[in-house]
Amino acid sequence: MINEEHEVAILGAPQTSGAVTSTVVNIRSETVVPDHVVWSLFNTLFFNPCCLGFVAFAYSVKSRDRKMVGDVIGAQSYASTAKCLNICALVVGIIVIIGSIFLVIKSLHILKMMLENMKH
Repeated sequence: MINEEHEVAILGAPQTSGAVTSTVVNIRSETVVPDHVVWSLFNTLFFNPCCLGFVAFAYSVKSRDRKMVGDVIGAQSYASTAKCLNICALVVGIIVIIGSIFLVIKSLHILKMMLENMKH
């Protein structure tokens, strides 16, 4: 018999007089809720048609506040609204910029045609 087997055979099974207790540790995983504050600030400064960027910024700040107090559902709701408003502000802003560029080009073309007509 090996030495370790002999010691186990002599000692036998562990003798415990009390019940076995276990400890369960619950680790809360931090749910990441994007609050879109940077995107909202960008839209507020550059693409702010109808104040959509500012309203999106307000919802983003509300989302961050809800996240700080631990209200994940409220934070997700405000973040979703901020995201929709940011998308709308971005699309409307891009349409306004493209429309403005088109109007400037069209105005220059009309001005050029008027000058050519005046020469003749």
